[in-house]
Amino acid sequence: MTSLPQATPTFDGIQGYTVPDSTPSPLRLASAPAGAPNIVLILLDDVGFGTCGTFGGPVPTPALDRVAAHGLRFNQFHTTALCSPTRAAMLTGRNHHTVHMGGIPEGANVFPGYDSIIPKEAASVAEILKQSGYSTGAFGKWHLAPLWEQTLAGPFDRWPTGLGFERFYGILNAEASQWEPPMFDQTTPVMPYEGRDDYHMTEDIVDKAISWMRVQKASQPGKPFFSYIATGAMHCPHHVAPEWIEKFKGQFDQGWDELRREIYERQLSLGVIPEGTALTARPDEVPSWDEYPDRYKPVASRLMEVFAGFLAHTDAQIGRVLDALEQMGEM
Repeated sequence: MTSLPQATPTFDGIQGYTVPDSTPSPLRLASAPAGAPNIVLILLDDVGFGTCGTFGGPVPTPALDRVAAHGLRFNQFHTTALCSPTRAAMLTGRNHHTVHMGGIPEGANVFPGYDSIIPKEAASVAEILKQSGYSTGAFGKWHLAPLWEQTLAGPFDRWPTGLGFERFYGILNAEASQWEPPMFDQTTPVMPYEGRDDYHMTEDIVDKAISWMRVQKASQPGKPFFSYIATGAMHCPHHVAPEWIEKFKGQFDQGWDELRREIYERQLSLGVIPEGTALTARPDEVPSWDEYPDRYKPVASRLMEVFAGFLAHTDAQIGRVLDALEQMGEM
């Protein structure tokens, strides 16, 4: 494929005066090449390089371990250190300024590269795959639509359904309560948490993603799918059930200086960072743990316990995705 949209195939049959004088032209529908793989892309927000256990971090991530054990673990994936620019670059394969997402939509301005209006000339990977015979679905956080296009009046060109995703279930904005998020089903607002006291957005989007993938597999077994799952985690607010937080009680009381050293040594041992790498100096504006007032230390430790519990819960939901794929024979 060299251009989008693909041109409508020309009729290469024969149109005679009567049916016997005519020869039909085969109907040519978009279809993926034989053996084209299913693609599942899972994106977490605000997770540091040294956070997940898979990369030497303090939070066990067994689901991510499963993925790494069956594939490759890269240590040179660069983000823009901002949400929307990273997503725009990843989904279009272009520099984030080229697709006008130099910052987040909430801070858009009229200067080139910063208006948050992804140009129509920049096709998303979802659009390319859809026109190549894939089913496409996006579940979770989007954060790529200009603020003035996020109303029910549209336009919906830069919502997921306008950028190549046939199915969308999730949130449009940067952050949301995990208990009561402003969810959309396609372009219709929904409130799936109503009447429930056990709702959590990560669990909900994973439920929807798994259901959608199963439907694709059952309805058209030979048609590959692209499932993009972008959790609201680990962006604030850090919302997770207490039992997940309590798993990490007391595990960060040593403070950030000792924690950094522990992560550094594990990453060296795992080969995540090369031998001879020096531990980065602590920024001057961050006090040492010894200098930090004792009355604040329990709060800082608790904040990290909550973060860790939220990440562990998120990894467990990723594990559910992997389990579902295995049950479908796709792992």
